[in-house]
Amino acid sequence: MTTVHTILTVVVIALATFLTRVLPFLLFPSGRRTPQFVVYLGAVLPHAVIGMLVVYCFRGVSVTACPHAVPEAAAAAFVVLMHRWRHNLLLSIGGGTALYMILVQLVFIS
Repeated sequence: MTTVHTILTVVVIALATFLTRVLPFLLFPSGRRTPQFVVYLGAVLPHAVIGMLVVYCFRGVSVTACPHAVPEAAAAAFVVLMHRWRHNLLLSIGGGTALYMILVQLVFIS
């Protein structure tokens, strides 16, 4: 890559990032009401995105092949239980990831 190409790439990325940050304020000024459709999307989309991430994470898990999805199920249960107990995203997701990696690397060695 040339220096000019690199600079143009950084400028385009910076402008795109800035535009995504400023656009909501331009579309919905503080004096106007937020449209009900946008309020609805704000309420529904976070749950839909989490659901799709869960499906995406478990798409390649096979319950018929060894280790029969035990590490995945244990890590998922850990995440749910830890989040219900402590309500700390970093602890639940980080702990679930660490548990999964320990199970896959040390316990269920294939």
